Amino acid sequence: MWRSISLNFKIEVSVNPSWKLREISGEGEAPPQGIKNNFFFDKPASESQFPDLIGKLLAVRGFSESKQVDKLLFPKLADLKDPLSLNGMAEALVRLGRAFLDNEKICIYADFDLDGTSGLALLKTGMLALGFPEIFHYQPKRLSEGYGFHVEAVEELKSQGVSLIITVDVGITAHSAVERAQSLGIDVILTDHHLPVETIPKAFVVINPNKGHCESGLGYLCGAGVAFYLLRGLKRYFHDHADLPKSSWDLKEVLDYFTIGTLTDMVPLIDDNRVLVKHGLIKLAETKKAGLRALLEELGLTGRPLTSQDVAIRFAPKLNALSRMESGILPVDIFLLEDELYALDMVRQVMKNNSTRVQLQSDAEVEAQEILKEWTHKDFVFVVSKNFHRGIVGLIATKLSQSFNQPAFVGALGEDGMIVGSGRLPSGQEACLVEALGSANEYMNRFGGHSAAAGFEFAETKTQKVIDQLAIHFSDLREKPKPVQIFYDIEAKLAEVSDGLMKWYDFVGPFGVGFVIPLIYFRNVEVVSRRELKGGHLRLKLSDSDSDGSGSMEALLFSPTPRQLNSLVEVPGFYDVLGELQWNYFAGQKTIQILIRDLRATNG
Repeated sequence: MWRSISLNFKIEVSVNPSWKLREISGEGEAPPQGIKNNFFFDKPASESQFPDLIGKLLAVRGFSESKQVDKLLFPKLADLKDPLSLNGMAEALVRLGRAFLDNEKICIYADFDLDGTSGLALLKTGMLALGFPEIFHYQPKRLSEGYGFHVEAVEELKSQGVSLIITVDVGITAHSAVERAQSLGIDVILTDHHLPVETIPKAFVVINPNKGHCESGLGYLCGAGVAFYLLRGLKRYFHDHADLPKSSWDLKEVLDYFTIGTLTDMVPLIDDNRVLVKHGLIKLAETKKAGLRALLEELGLTGRPLTSQDVAIRFAPKLNALSRMESGILPVDIFLLEDELYALDMVRQVMKNNSTRVQLQSDAEVEAQEILKEWTHKDFVFVVSKNFHRGIVGLIATKLSQSFNQPAFVGALGEDGMIVGSGRLPSGQEACLVEALGSANEYMNRFGGHSAAAGFEFAETKTQKVIDQLAIHFSDLREKPKPVQIFYDIEAKLAEVSDGLMKWYDFVGPFGVGFVIPLIYFRNVEVVSRRELKGGHLRLKLSDSDSDGSGSMEALLFSPTPRQLNSLVEVPGFYDVLGELQWNYFAGQKTIQILIRDLRATNG
C-alpha cells in the first residue's frame, strides 16, 4: 500500500516545500518508466487500453497486477462483506423482526449532520419498503439541543408510544440516555461508528465496527454505512423467515443516500466503501428523488457523471448549511421530499440559507484571524467568540487548521456562559482530537467525535484550564521539526492530458480519503498569462516549454499564498507546477483544467 501523504498548499511555510515522488515500496525504489498496457476493459467504451500515464498512476498506487487493477476499476456489489460479520447484527435483526410482528412503534434517532441524515433517510426508506407500516424519526437540533442521544428526547418519544429506538451515527457515549430508555421500557438498537470512551452503553444491542471487539473489518464505515449494513441484514432476514413479508425492493435505491453520507463524513474510500460509492455516484446522478434532483439541477450538476468532489464540495455544503443555521428546513426534508413542485421552492430556500451561512462564516474567519494574532502556543490554535454562530464553528476550525497547519479548536460562547465548539486536524497530521480533548476531560461537559474532527462543550470559566491541558497534550506529541514535503504521484507533460486520458482518469475514481486525488508534477511549463478572479483566485494559461501549441491548458490557483504570489512575478515565465486534473463545465462547454496545489519559478 502507498503512503498517503497530503498537505494543504495554502499553508505558509518558512521555506519552499520539497516535492517528492511517492515511494513505490519500503525500499523507495524508483517507479517504472512505463508499464505494459495489457489490461483490457469494456469501459471507457472509446478506449480498449488505458493510456501509459494511467498505467503509471496505477503502478505508483500499488496496482500493478491484473487482478488488482480489475478489482479497483470494476468493484462488484457481490463482493461486499456480510452484514452479519458486524458484532450485534444478528440480535438486532431478531429484535426488529419481533417489532414488526408486534406492530411496535419504532423511532430512528439520527445525528443532525449529513452522515446521520443520510443514514436516517436510507434506513427509513428501506424499512418502509420492506413493509414496516410506520417509522418515526427524530433528530436533535444542532443549536438548541446539540449533538448526542439525549435523555429529554427519549422521554418525549416514550410519551408518543415508542418502544424501540434505532440510533444512527450517535449514541456510543450516551450512557444516561440509554439507561433512561431502559427504565422506561424502551429497547435501543445503537448503531454508530464513532470511537467509544472507556465503557459502552448497555443498550439492547450495539452495532459499531469501532467498539473494540468487532472483527468485521468494517471500521471505515460512516454512520450511514453502518445503517446501510443494518438494512442489508434486515432485507435478508425478512427474506429468510416465512412469517415476515417479502419485498422485491432493491437496496440500490438508497445508494445515493449512502454516497452522500460517506463522502461528507470523509471516511476512507476503500474496500466496501469504494464499491458502494462507485455505484452510488451513478445512482445519485440519475436519482428520481425530487429534493435531491432539484438541488442537483440548481447547481448545474445534471446531465453528466458526478465525481466525489462534486458531492463533497458543491452539493453537500448547501444541505449542511440547513442544519447549521436551523432555518426551518432540514436536510432530511430535502432527502425525503416527493413533491417535485414543492422541491423547486424548497431548493430556492436552501440556496438563500447557504448565502447567509457563507457571509457569517466569512465574518467569523476574519475575526478569528484577528484574535489569533495574539496567540502564543505553537502546537495548536484555540479561539472563542460570542460572535461566532454555533452552526459554523466546525467550518471555521477547518479553515484555521488549513491556514495554520495545526489542530484548530473554535468555540461559540453562548449567553448561558457555555462554550460549544469543534476541533479539526489538518490533512496529513497524525493525532487524535478525541484523545486531545480527553486530556481535559475533567473540565468538559461533553466531547466526542473522530480522530480528525471532534466536538466539545465546557463552561467559559474553564477556558484557560482547557487550553493548558491541550498545550501539555500537544507538547508531548511534538516531534523534531521536519521539512515540509509534498508527495506527488507521477510526472506528466501537458500534451499527455487528453479527453481520452480523462475518461480513464475518471474511471479510476472515485477519489477521497484513503484513495486521494492524484497529484501530478508538470515540470518547467510556461505560464503564458494570468487573470485575477473574484475572491483573489487566479486563472492561468499554461503551455509545455517545448510545445508547438498542442500542450496548452487552463489552470486555477485558489487562494494563492504570499509565497506563491511572490513566486508568480514573471508572466510569461517558466514554473514547476503541482496540480490535479479536473473537468471544467462552463456555458455548456466541457474542458480540461488543472487545479494547482503549488508552483515555483524555474530558470526556464
